[in-house]
Amino acid sequence: MTFRRKLLAVFALTVFVSVAAVALLVIAGTRNAFEKTEDQRTAALVTQFQREFGLRGDEVTRRVEAIAASDPVSRMATALHGTSADSAAYFELAKQMADGYQLDFLEFLDGHGTIISSAQWPAKFGYPDTGFESLSASSGENAFLKREELQDSTALGLFAVRTTHIGEHPVYVIGGRRLDKNFLFGLDLPADMRVLLYQNRSEHFAADSLLDPSAPANGVDPARPADKFARLIEAVLQYNQEMTGIVSWSSDQADDEVFHALPLRGAGKDRPLLGILLVGNSRRSYVDLKRRIGAYALLVGGGGIILAILLSSWAAARMTRPVVQLARAAQEVAAGNWDTRVEISGRDEVAQLAESFNRMTAELLAQKERLVQTERVAAWRELARRLAHELKNPLFPLQLTVENLMRARAQSPEQFDEVFSESSRTLLAEISNLKTIIGRFSEFSKMPHPQLQPVQVNEILQGVVKLYQAQLQAPGRAPIGCKLELDESSGTIAADPDLLHRALSNLVLNAMDAMPNGGTLTLRSRRDDGKTIIEVADTGSGLTREECERIFTPYYTSKQHGTGLGLAIVQSVVSDHGGRISVQSEPGRGTTFVIELPDNLEALQNIPATQNTGENAAQFPN
Repeated sequence: MTFRRKLLAVFALTVFVSVAAVALLVIAGTRNAFEKTEDQRTAALVTQFQREFGLRGDEVTRRVEAIAASDPVSRMATALHGTSADSAAYFELAKQMADGYQLDFLEFLDGHGTIISSAQWPAKFGYPDTGFESLSASSGENAFLKREELQDSTALGLFAVRTTHIGEHPVYVIGGRRLDKNFLFGLDLPADMRVLLYQNRSEHFAADSLLDPSAPANGVDPARPADKFARLIEAVLQYNQEMTGIVSWSSDQADDEVFHALPLRGAGKDRPLLGILLVGNSRRSYVDLKRRIGAYALLVGGGGIILAILLSSWAAARMTRPVVQLARAAQEVAAGNWDTRVEISGRDEVAQLAESFNRMTAELLAQKERLVQTERVAAWRELARRLAHELKNPLFPLQLTVENLMRARAQSPEQFDEVFSESSRTLLAEISNLKTIIGRFSEFSKMPHPQLQPVQVNEILQGVVKLYQAQLQAPGRAPIGCKLELDESSGTIAADPDLLHRALSNLVLNAMDAMPNGGTLTLRSRRDDGKTIIEVADTGSGLTREECERIFTPYYTSKQHGTGLGLAIVQSVVSDHGGRISVQSEPGRGTTFVIELPDNLEALQNIPATQNTGENAAQFPN
């Protein structure tokens, strides 16, 4: 991925993350605000319920007190006090008093807890009340919640207990009003809130015990089945504490409601759980707001990303243009064009980088020129030293021979012919030696340019081995074994077969010279990363690290009679083919020369078919 695309991706990602983060923060803040508002409205509704609960309780208490103080009840208490009067005469009294004082429940009990009259269930006449002890203890206290058993069902109501005393035998007046839909209808509810009442009649959830004032007259709403409250109500029944849960009516989250379930307890020491008040808050406003925020965030994010792409494309192009120019200039410098310069515009960091780059290339070019001059001087000095060394050896015998001729002519004219004949042979031999030395240096100076043609590397290696097979097993010297490890996939490359043959021959001769006591010569070929690799390895004495670093330097040799040009010429041949040569060696472990040659087959397309493939030349000097 280019730097421009990376910059573009960073800009777009930054805008996207920023918009997403803002949207998430807004949604989180909205949720917290909604939950806070929901808690406040629930608390207000619960307070209203408790206030209405208290008002109705006070109303029930006043009516019960009025009944207890009424003449009919007083006469009944007087008639029943200390006499054997028949209480059946008062069978209808509770019903009449309940209708007169608008109570749903009303019962009269004697001092032993026997029911004298019951408005809600007349058939209870004469039976003892099972909860008499707790009811008698509540006499004179505020109204309380109580479950009332009816003939065919049960009901919740607000009850008050008052006593009418005539002597030592009191009459208990127990009256109350239902806690039902009518009571819930009296609550002032916001539009998106509702309240339900669950009458706890058993240990498990019962759908018919749920009172929903918003349900139809038959009490069943198909869109809001009572079973949806089962888990929340059973949790309250199990843990006996206030709980909160979400009731989902459909797959649309906007239809969900958050319900707070508040336990309603009765009187007494154990305070039984008689009912559960369910206060619901619709989540539609929150979900709609959340969706709008998401839609706005998506719209703003999409627009922001498009704008970021446009702006970042412009900014990236403006910012990366000088960087691209610098990269191209660096590639040109790497390719050898050290005169490359970068245009400078502006005064920012990139402009400073461009200025530094220009300054660097100028310094490199200056150093290159100084280095070339230095190397040229050093090369001439080395050449002069090698020529002086090579020419000095044959000149000394020449000088002695001429001096001997002059001395013989002056001292022994009769022996001059004999001395002249011997000296002439010496002079000719040394002159021939001089011509050989000069020829070697001349050959190095006139290295031919490769004449490329298709070449099978394995065939070249096999030809070199055949050429030196006899010398490897020559009499009078330790035998040298030869191994060929050729890769059949090496294939064809574009090369000069004569120059490549001569270079490999020189390496083979060097390997043979490195094994005077015998050993193994190994020639390998293989393919690696689109290149052909040739290895020439021996098991000779090896080279030191310093020798490996200087072995390809012209005129450097470790041999007693070498010119130091052989490996330099090999390196020149490999370099002319676009390849490279390296050496791997350790003292006592042998030496391996590694040649890497590119296929370079495309170069064959520009070569005429009649091109000369080169002439055989003399072997490289060692």
